[in-house]
Amino acid sequence: MTNAPRKPALSVIATPTKRRAIIDMAVEADTRGFGGLALPSLGGTMGLAVSLAHATRDIRFWTSIQPIYYSHPVETGNIAAHINEVSDGRFALGLGVSHGPVVKRLNVSTGKPLADIENYVTAMQANEKASGSLPHIYLATLRDKMLTLAARVSDGAIWANASRSHMATQLRLLDSTRTSAMFLANMIPTVIDDDRAAADAVNRQTLMGYVILPNYRNYWRGAGYVDEMDAIEKALSNGDKDDVLAAMSDTWLHDCTLGGSATFVRDGLDAWFDESVTPIAVMSSTSGGQVKAIGELFEAYS
Repeated sequence: MTNAPRKPALSVIATPTKRRAIIDMAVEADTRGFGGLALPSLGGTMGLAVSLAHATRDIRFWTSIQPIYYSHPVETGNIAAHINEVSDGRFALGLGVSHGPVVKRLNVSTGKPLADIENYVTAMQANEKASGSLPHIYLATLRDKMLTLAARVSDGAIWANASRSHMATQLRLLDSTRTSAMFLANMIPTVIDDDRAAADAVNRQTLMGYVILPNYRNYWRGAGYVDEMDAIEKALSNGDKDDVLAAMSDTWLHDCTLGGSATFVRDGLDAWFDESVTPIAVMSSTSGGQVKAIGELFEAYS
């Protein structure tokens, strides 16, 4: 008898005008036994979490991530404790500092990312007597210092667009006993299409929004993609989008995204499980939007 496939977690975004459709997809993911629901900050993460606490029955769900500069830690802790209670402990709070352009748009004062997020967690915990029991807390992780902090002050770490070839190197930084107790996950841009080149083209466009960020380029440099990052930085300085896309080598792209046939994508997601990391499929499609892309993932596991 063959074992049932390990099903990934799924990213669901509460985009305006599509919120009810996304909640319906989340309910279906619950029914189909997917490994969890990750809620990015677009469209109102905490609001979606409240809805999922009532609409779903068994599936775990977590913010991935809720930026700490969006609200005061006492308010975040109060809401998180509420969701934790009404979901019977299925909710977890993923926190992060977000990215420079987002913080600039908010016009908020910030300090050092590591200190800011540690202080935020501490403030939530100090208010726990008033808020009620907090859920598990995960930290958005990319480079080594944030991973080390996550292991010290939280229950888990969530990457986005991580290089699978580099994951084992990072995890060796942690005590093996601590690692086994942590929730580890990675958000993976994923496209299902038998035309792998078409899938890669969509993933390249997705990663355009990340290669412009210095913290991601520094992460990928540390993962060994120095030539690619040098070429991307040169293209960015010249304002040439086509050259940025051309600098995204297949080796780099295939290390941090998944694109291809249903079988290929399932195997790729399974490989992340083998790294002791829960894969979070961030679905896009070559022929439609988020709902269609999620439907393609459902079909791949039918």
